[in-house]
Parts: sequence; C-alpha cells; structure tokens
Amino acid sequence: MASPKTSLFTAEEVKLANLAKALSHPARISILRFLSEKKSCVCGTIVDAIPLSQATVSQHLRELRDAGLIQGEIDGPRVCYCIHAEGLEAAFRQLSEFTNSCRGGENCDCP
Repeated sequence: MASPKTSLFTAEEVKLANLAKALSHPARISILRFLSEKKSCVCGTIVDAIPLSQATVSQHLRELRDAGLIQGEIDGPRVCYCIHAEGLEAAFRQLSEFTNSCRGGENCDCP
C-alpha cells in the first residue's frame, strides 16, 4: 500500500485538509447540527437522531472528535458528546484565513 504523502505539505495544509475531511460528510454536518441544537452533552440519542447504524455513527463521531470539533466524556458504558466550542472557533478561524488568502485571484484575467 502506498504511504501517505502528507510529509510533502506544510503542517497548516495538512491540518486544513483534515478539517475539510471532517466536514466532508453530510452525516457529520447533521451530527454537529444536532449537538449544537441540544446545547449540552448528549449520550445515546445521537444514534436515534441520525438514520445510520450505531457503528457508522461512532465512526463519524470519531472523525469529528479527532478534528477537535466535538468532545466526549465517558459516562459509565457510554460516551457523552457535545460541541467543542474552542475547537470549532479555531476551525472557523482557519477556514477564514484560508479563504481570505485565496481571494488574490479575484482579478484573474483568464478567459
């Protein structure tokens, strides 16, 4: 299997790509929206709210947690999740800085 070529890119580029990956699935957007509406930690009800299997929801939760967008706390045999406000704010800043840096092409004279 080929090795990832992430070492060819800056840490900032890799971090932004990981953030984009975390936001790239509609189920993850749905989970973020669900958690933001609850405004508190949620345990088992995420699976009831998302039309996917427990295992699939768990995979999506792991991606969001790894990206720093949500946080989880173990409560007995289950994990309770909520929005990680600082992580989400950092993600917004990172995306904003990236989009602002790309605006240099607004005056492109390509046909």
